[in-house]
Amino acid sequence: MSERIIRAVHGKQDVVADPEFEVFFSQNLSSRFDRNALLVLYQRYAIGVGEYDTLLRRVFWRALTKSMGNGVHIGAGVGFKHIETFELGDKVFIGDQTYIQGRFDGTCIIGNHVWIGPQCYFDARDMVIGDSVGIGPGTKVLGSTHTALPVDIPIMHTDLVIKPVHIGSWSDLGVNCVIMPGVKLGQGCIVGAGAVVTKDVPTFAIVAGVPAKFIRWRDGYTPEKEGYEK
Repeated sequence: MSERIIRAVHGKQDVVADPEFEVFFSQNLSSRFDRNALLVLYQRYAIGVGEYDTLLRRVFWRALTKSMGNGVHIGAGVGFKHIETFELGDKVFIGDQTYIQGRFDGTCIIGNHVWIGPQCYFDARDMVIGDSVGIGPGTKVLGSTHTALPVDIPIMHTDLVIKPVHIGSWSDLGVNCVIMPGVKLGQGCIVGAGAVVTKDVPTFAIVAGVPAKFIRWRDGYTPEKEGYEK
């Protein structure tokens, strides 16, 4: 079969408010159970693939998160830590077996119409993902690193430095890429499959490789500032 183009679907549908009974169910759970009890109950529906399990995952996420929009999809086997810090927009899709690790005093914001492929990992202790971002399967977004000092103790015993990560709206992250701590991606970036991004990426740039390097500007974009370091 020859190459063909088909219309994109995710992020182009209208946002429809979740049913009132679903919202009421979440509110009722929040009023009746504490967070630990909710987490225990959630495990009953965490890995099922049917319509009922999918519905119940959304109900529990609304009860557990800081805030959550409409039309959110939580895949089977999605794991998390400190879900109470998560803020999700409308029409967020989180693929199967993805893991999001927050922190009790952290920030985890995922914008509207974000699509996250299966088996991704997010160190979401200080992470913001803008609107309409596509994240390929197996992607890793890292937000912390050990100081490795002093040298006379195991590295894992040294202090942890949390570095904020920001992924700009409209960006697209290729399969199995890695975003390192402290990196900021500008609006509409493209990150190639398998790339390891170690430094900031400007708006509408395409980067690829290990470590990721500037390839070119996206077609149709004329940068205001020439001479970006390649």
